[in-house]
Amino acid sequence: MQQLNDFLLLIDSFIGSAFWFPYALLGTGLFFTIYLKFPQIRYFGFAVKVVKGKFDKSDDEGDTSHFQALATALSGTVGTGNIAGVALAIHIGGPAALFWMLMTAAVGMCTKFVEVTLSHKYREKTADGTMAGGPMYFMKNKMNMKWLAAAFAVATVLSSFGTGSLPQVNSISNSLNATFGIDHMVTGGVLAFLLAIVIIGGIKRIAAVTEKLVPGMALIYFIGAFAVIFYNIGNVGSSFVSIFADLFTGSAASGGFLGASIAFAFNRGVNRGLFSNEAGQGSAPIAHASAKGHEPVSEGMVAILEPFIDTIVICTVTGLVLLSSGVWNEKHVNDFQVSDMSILVGSEYTDQTDQGKTELFGHISGEAPLPVFSGELDVVNGSIQNKISIINARSLAEDINILKDGQPFSGTINILDGKPSDLNVTFTGKSLVHSAPLTTIAFTRGFFGDWGQYIVSIGLLLFAFSTAISWSYYGDRAMTFLWGSGSVKYYRMVYVVAFFFAAFTDTTIIWTLSAITIAVMTLPNLFGLIYLRKDMKSTLDEFWVNFKKEYPDEKTPE
Repeated sequence: MQQLNDFLLLIDSFIGSAFWFPYALLGTGLFFTIYLKFPQIRYFGFAVKVVKGKFDKSDDEGDTSHFQALATALSGTVGTGNIAGVALAIHIGGPAALFWMLMTAAVGMCTKFVEVTLSHKYREKTADGTMAGGPMYFMKNKMNMKWLAAAFAVATVLSSFGTGSLPQVNSISNSLNATFGIDHMVTGGVLAFLLAIVIIGGIKRIAAVTEKLVPGMALIYFIGAFAVIFYNIGNVGSSFVSIFADLFTGSAASGGFLGASIAFAFNRGVNRGLFSNEAGQGSAPIAHASAKGHEPVSEGMVAILEPFIDTIVICTVTGLVLLSSGVWNEKHVNDFQVSDMSILVGSEYTDQTDQGKTELFGHISGEAPLPVFSGELDVVNGSIQNKISIINARSLAEDINILKDGQPFSGTINILDGKPSDLNVTFTGKSLVHSAPLTTIAFTRGFFGDWGQYIVSIGLLLFAFSTAISWSYYGDRAMTFLWGSGSVKYYRMVYVVAFFFAAFTDTTIIWTLSAITIAVMTLPNLFGLIYLRKDMKSTLDEFWVNFKKEYPDEKTPE
C-alpha cells in the first residue's frame, strides 16, 4: 500500500502539485477576462436577475431552476476548503495570502462563466429524459474528440470518490468522534443511509435538498463567524490592513509566525483559492447543465456568482475570524504530526530575536537549512534529555512532552533525518496549528466561547456532506456519458457503500489519487475552453443581439 501511495505521489508531483498547475488555471482565467472584456464585473448584476428567474420561460428545457443549479454547484465547492483551506493559506503565506485568494476568485468567476456556458450549450437529453452536460459533451459534440471526453469522464468518476465521497465522510467522522465521542462506524452508517435517500432520487431530489441545505449551512457558519468578528471588532481594521500591508514585501514575523515571502503568499493564496471554488476543473458545469433555460449564456452568468459566494464572501469571513481573533500567529497545545515536524541539532535556537527568527525561517523555507538530528532521543518521564530543538507546523515548539498510550514515555526514540521513525509515541507541546484545528480554536474566541468549536464541527458535517451529495451527481452524469443511464444505479450503490467504509478506514491514498484526478479533469477542460474561445465569443455576441430584440426596454450591460 505504501509503495502504491509513493507511486501516486510521484505522478502527482508532475501534474496536480506541480508548480505550473496553478499558473495554467490562473492564466486561462486571465485570458478570458481580457478576451471577453471583464464579464465577471459587467454581468454580475444581470446574473442576479437571472437567478431570480426574471427571464425564465415556461417552455424552457431542464430539470432544475437556476437557483437550484447554483445551490447544487455551491454545495460541491463550499466545503472543508472554506474552513481548513483558508487557515492553511494564512498559516503558510501570512495574511497577504488571503488577498491572492480573493484575486484568484475574481479571475475564477470568468472561468466559471465560460465553462458553464459551453457545457450548457452542448448538453444532451438522455434516454431517461433528464439533461446531461459538462465538458465531456462539448469535447464530443463540438471538438470531435471522443477520447478526450472519455478521459475526462473517467477522471470525473474517480474524482467523485476521491474528492466528493471518501475524504469527506472521513473528515466528518473524525471531527464528530473528537468533539462528541461518536463512533466512526455509527457516523458512517447514519450518513450513508441519508446519502442513499437523497441521491437515489436523482438531480431533482438532490437540487431540492441542496437549495435548502446550502443557505442553512451558510447561516449557521456565519452566525458563529460573526460572533467572533464582532467580539473582536477592535481588531478588524488592523486585520484588513495586514492583508494588504505586506502584499509586495512578504509577511513579517509575528508571534510564533516566522514570516513568509511574497512567493509563499502568492503560491498559497492562488492554490487555495483555485481549489476552493473549483474554477476550471469542469465539475460545476455538470450541475448547471441540468438547469432550465433556452440561452446557455444566461446560465453561464449564474455561475459567475459561485466563486464570489464561495471564496470572496465565505473565505473572507473565515479569514477575518482567524486574523481578528489573533489565533493564526499564536502557539497552541497540540499533538505534533510527523509530516509537520523537524528535529534540529542544538537547543540554542530562539524566535525571540530578529536573528533567531531569520535563522528559523531560512530552515522552514528551505533557503538555509539547519542541521537536523539523527540518532536516538533519550526520554525520561516524557522529557527529552538531548540538546535538540523541534520545529512543528513552521514554528519553534515549546513545552514538549513525549507520550505513549496517553502516559509520559521513558526510553529511546530513533530519529532519522529529523523525523521520528517510532510512530507509537506522540510528541505534544505548544506550536502554531493550521487547517481545521486552527479555525476551531478561532471560533472559541467569540461570544459563544468554547461552544464555538461545535459550530465548526456542525459546519464541517454540513459542508462535507453536501459536497458528497453534489459529487455523486457529477459521477452519475459521467457514468451516463460512458455507459448509459442504466449504469447509474450500480454507480450509486458503490458510491454509498464506499462512503460508509471510508468513515472508519484510512483514506490517505485517496487524497493522493484525488489530486491526480482533479488534474486529469482540469487540464483537458482548460484545453477545451481555449480551443473553443471563438465559439464562446460568438455565442456571447449572439446572445446579446437576441436579448435586445426580445427585451428592447431592458437595460443591458452591453
